[in-house]
Amino acid sequence: MPFAIYILGLAVFAQGTSEFMLSGLVPDIARELDVSVSAAGALTSAFAVGMIVGAPLMAVLSLRWPRRRALLVFLVAFVLVHVVGAVTTDFAALVVTRVLGALANAGFLAVGLAAATSMAAPNAKGRATSVLLGGITLACVAGVPGGAVLGQALGWRAAFWAVALISLPAVFAVLRSVPDAAGDPGEARPGVRRELRALRGPRLPVLLLLGALVNGATFCTFTYLALLVVDVGGLSEGQVPVMLALFGLGSFAGVSVAGRLSDTRPMRVLLFGGIALLAGWVLFAVAAGSPVATVPLVFVQGALSFAVGSTLIAQALYAATDAPSLGGSFATAAFNVGAAAGPALGGLAITAGLGYRSPLWISAALVATAFVTAGLARTALRVRERPA
Repeated sequence: MPFAIYILGLAVFAQGTSEFMLSGLVPDIARELDVSVSAAGALTSAFAVGMIVGAPLMAVLSLRWPRRRALLVFLVAFVLVHVVGAVTTDFAALVVTRVLGALANAGFLAVGLAAATSMAAPNAKGRATSVLLGGITLACVAGVPGGAVLGQALGWRAAFWAVALISLPAVFAVLRSVPDAAGDPGEARPGVRRELRALRGPRLPVLLLLGALVNGATFCTFTYLALLVVDVGGLSEGQVPVMLALFGLGSFAGVSVAGRLSDTRPMRVLLFGGIALLAGWVLFAVAAGSPVATVPLVFVQGALSFAVGSTLIAQALYAATDAPSLGGSFATAAFNVGAAAGPALGGLAITAGLGYRSPLWISAALVATAFVTAGLARTALRVRERPA
């Protein structure tokens, strides 16, 4: 695996820290800026909405740029908006910085996925994808708990400053290590129309929808994990960073294993991993009041969520081999449709008075919906291919 792919993973680590760190900072932001917990939780959704809109938009805008230039533009913009977010005292302004940061993140990840899968061997897209997503899971292991510790010790603004500082080394690393174009420097870069034509067919939309549902289930619970483990699980606030790190360790384990299997045995990961994921959300919802059950389930659900989710993303990239830039952008957008919808649904349930356990039930329902969707799609494809 080329070293430049790991450099991209380093940058994704910083960006993933920003996207997910709010799960440990929501209560502090709500208190300081005088907004409700659900409103503060919507900052995660605002970031995800920016990712959804920004992924295809930024991919189209940067389609003719050299890849190194595009990555640097997006990464520098990401740093600047976090500096603004760290000093603002207005909640609306903070929302705007989250959206702008997401646009930069979306562009970076879309171009980064295209660059990584182009630099990797043709049959190693799953491994290349797992390196970038490994940056996200490492953010859960180190970045998100670290942000929570900084938030508790120095205030939530310190976490924003930390993300900006972590991103700076990645700027210089991308400048020195990532080529302007992956693969042959003289290769022709496809246009927008050509890539859109390559995306026709039923397989890719189904994979993207399944990815959105599974990721929605993940973030529905993860966004409110701090509140869940304290108010329902009976753990102390000081144990929240440990639980966030545990979820991140599970996520890293899941994406690492899936990176090896998603190129060779994707259906086994999706079928058996999906069944275990659904059963785990139901069990977690029932047993959330027990710390003995909560601790292992946080790890297991993190592993299963990212194993299944990363495999779906890898399969989407295989389905979009002839459209690497837009295929990566659509995969990024689908990933974040779930990241926006999941917290929003969880917030609605909490606001309706259903308690902090309710996001777990919603997570189970979203994974069940993914199974139903996959079954209907498979049936429709068989009917379509049946001879008249």
